[in-house]
Amino acid sequence: MSEQSGSQFSLQRIYIKDASFESPQSPHGFREKWKPRVSLELNSRHSNIDENLFEVVLHITVTARTEDDKPMYLVEVQQAGIFLVAGMELEIRDQTLGSYCPNVLFPYAREALDALVLKGSFPPLLLAPVNFDAIYQQTQAERAKQRGELQ
Repeated sequence: MSEQSGSQFSLQRIYIKDASFESPQSPHGFREKWKPRVSLELNSRHSNIDENLFEVVLHITVTARTEDDKPMYLVEVQQAGIFLVAGMELEIRDQTLGSYCPNVLFPYAREALDALVLKGSFPPLLLAPVNFDAIYQQTQAERAKQRGELQ
């Protein structure tokens, strides 16, 4: 961030807050033909820890189902980080916490998800990159629309 504006941004720590893996069809499911239907749920949240310290949590859930809708696995990771964010206008701070920080956390979450899936004896889980800027803008537009309808 620019020193002229007095803005500060730094990553303090990255950690896994929670992780789980379930394979309800094991061991019989391993004998089935592997053509999964994969669904992805993704969200993030942030909370203030101290004056300029924020925890951002990226929560990703991936479910792989067979063609006949049996769940082969469900893997979930809450990848978190502590960020120093100071000297920013409220709108820019919120965008940093809602878009930039999840973007920083995503590669760590993707690696953790893949590791859990591999340890469950399934093929690698290769998640495509996510456009957190677009998700943030969409969320802001939906909130603005709701505020407009409520007023």
